[in-house]
Amino acid sequence: MTPLLLSSYTATTCLGHGLDATLAALRDGRSGLQPCHFETVELATWIGEVPAVDGEKLPKSLARYDCRNNRLAQLGLQADGFAERVRAAVARYGKSRVGVFLGTSTAGILQTELAYRRRDPASGALPDDFIYRTTHNSFSLAEFTRDYFGLEGPAMAVSTACSSSAKVFAAAARQLALGSIDAAIVGGVDTLCLTTLYGFASLQLTSSQPCRPYDESRDGISVGEGAAFALLERAEQATRGSILLLGTGESSDAYHMSSPHPEGLGARMAMQAALNSAGLNAADIDYINLHGTATPANDAAEGKAVSALFGQQVPASSTKGATGHTLGAAGAVEAVVCALALSHDLLPGSPGTSTLDPAIPLAYQLSSRPAPVRRALSNSFGFGGSNCSLIFGVAP
Repeated sequence: MTPLLLSSYTATTCLGHGLDATLAALRDGRSGLQPCHFETVELATWIGEVPAVDGEKLPKSLARYDCRNNRLAQLGLQADGFAERVRAAVARYGKSRVGVFLGTSTAGILQTELAYRRRDPASGALPDDFIYRTTHNSFSLAEFTRDYFGLEGPAMAVSTACSSSAKVFAAAARQLALGSIDAAIVGGVDTLCLTTLYGFASLQLTSSQPCRPYDESRDGISVGEGAAFALLERAEQATRGSILLLGTGESSDAYHMSSPHPEGLGARMAMQAALNSAGLNAADIDYINLHGTATPANDAAEGKAVSALFGQQVPASSTKGATGHTLGAAGAVEAVVCALALSHDLLPGSPGTSTLDPAIPLAYQLSSRPAPVRRALSNSFGFGGSNCSLIFGVAP
């Protein structure tokens, strides 16, 4: 593919609001995970909750979108001057030439959960102030963002579980290549809700401790929430040191509804496709941000795929011990982590992981350390075998 410029990017997670907070936490090896005290949830698990989401107020003109997911989206859009960069792009290209491509898994489902508590006791009807389309609906996030900037171009939401906000980079790249747009807002937002927390617990996939990716004693995920965005434009505007999207790779192994292919077949296909897309070899990659959910099966399968393709030479880590698994936002959050690694010559570590699984032979980074990073690969693998790998690089 033709490289694309990330002219602006930002992330808001339990590590903090914006790039400075995220970078400081990554350098310090700090985790934002805390014991779960979200809403009425009673589970012995740890979560990555973003503070101040409930206090965020949407403009009156966008009040119909009010829900936790869109409030977090607004928090994220306002960080690092991202909204201003988008408005500048709109002024350059026009309202119809900036697309919106965003990923989420549960969107505003918390709003539906809250509405169900207020059902009419006689009829069971949901309250009149509940608007499914602009809250719970997966497209709500993309529609909110489009209306937030007054855009008139294409907008789409991708909901493919944990690969959602990685796949939007590929979708936007295709539209830029076709010429239907000149810039794209890409990213993802996912927020905590009871369905997610109790759902993963029912699958016996949550840990009672902070998650420990690739640890020999790993036993489950820590659910997190987050908002991450990037502005993609054609690379003619890139200057030395700019962050570029070099390649995308997607696959669907459809092995099982919730378990990965045990040999990591789909993962390997996605990584190889990303390398092919970027015109690179495995030896050209300096860092791999692993999907690394900290479940026994997922880490083992991904580890086999990475080892088969890259051997034990490429430094790799999962940063979910810092942010938690932000589900539909994970691809975008970890794309920003890769951008920070590239722009600051940093190999991120893996908070929470102490004793590596000896059955997974990788050059796994327990602690963050400085090192030259010119190209980074990021993995995002979702339920149902939906896989996506992205490659980012530094403009020469």
